[in-house]
Amino acid sequence: MAKKNTRDGAVAGRKRPSLEVFRRRLDRIDADLLKLLSERTSVVLEVKAAKQATGGRIWVPEREAAQLRRLTRLNLKSDVPVPEDALRAIFGEVLSASRALQRDLRVAYLGPEGTYSELAARRHFGSQAEFVPVSTIASIFDAVEKRQVELGVVPFENSTEGIVGQAIDAFVESPLHIVGERQLDIRHALLGHKEGLEPVRRVLAHPQALAQCRLWLEDNLPQAELREVSSNAAAAHQAARNKTSAAIASVEAAERYGLEVLKEGIQDLARNVTRFVIVGAEDQVAPESGGKISILFSVRNEVGVLAKILAPLARAEVDVLKVESRPKRGHLWDYIFFMDLSGDLEDPAVARAVAAIRKHCVWLKVLGSYAAAQSK
Repeated sequence: MAKKNTRDGAVAGRKRPSLEVFRRRLDRIDADLLKLLSERTSVVLEVKAAKQATGGRIWVPEREAAQLRRLTRLNLKSDVPVPEDALRAIFGEVLSASRALQRDLRVAYLGPEGTYSELAARRHFGSQAEFVPVSTIASIFDAVEKRQVELGVVPFENSTEGIVGQAIDAFVESPLHIVGERQLDIRHALLGHKEGLEPVRRVLAHPQALAQCRLWLEDNLPQAELREVSSNAAAAHQAARNKTSAAIASVEAAERYGLEVLKEGIQDLARNVTRFVIVGAEDQVAPESGGKISILFSVRNEVGVLAKILAPLARAEVDVLKVESRPKRGHLWDYIFFMDLSGDLEDPAVARAVAAIRKHCVWLKVLGSYAAAQSK
């Protein structure tokens, strides 16, 4: 006769294991994980010695991207898969620690501390890198070019506000390349003081953040002055010194600047994503292979020239992911075009298509061939 089930799912007559039993199992698993991490550390040190002997790169983005893709596939085959965000966070830290064992990695980002740029940098490189805040996008490029840092994290495009013109301008003048990218879901919060919304007379934020939260501010703080500042972190810093001010910034910035989170998720669109690109010198970090190609070019002023640009891409079955134009500084009515393509420059057909484009351009620069960030 089958045993009767109790309400909580336990089989009648069978004693449920105690919490202590589960804790002992977890302790054994953690000990096994520690042994494996120690073994991995030993191999990383051997890799370090091999790289020192051959002059190999410390950060190999294509290798890390391939590792994370492989682990994601293996995870999906598990009986109880680890949540994908947790998996990437865990192994992101493992890879970050491996890099730190080989050499300190210095990364510049658009500061001050507490910006979304810093958050993107930390999520991409893990906690073991050294993060250097700088004041402008141009300063990020300058720091990498002068070898003050190895890499830079540059805000490049927002899903609601479009491409960041200062980044395009910097790429026109700079020898740096894109070696990777990161997408970050932007969830704006209103940060203020414990007194709440009632005393708020002004809201400080970066102009893009104000634009992205316009409807919420009109509905909830219609009388407040909206004041633009250089960054959301600067807004939080200023708001912390004035009881009648609030700031739009990330939740993470609240603790850093001693503010209260008055309201989370105040952006007008539920999905607000910023794309950050990782920039490096070509002889420091080779452009990563696979997934996406970014190019800049200018063309002659002639009829049908853009059709001539697109034709070889169509023949090679290369998807054009994005095309955007920007006025060329100092040249009236001349434009720079930015284009994202799917594919890999190591594919001969793709390489021939890009070479064919070059014939119709006054100037063309391949910014990078790199792994595309995974969209959620």
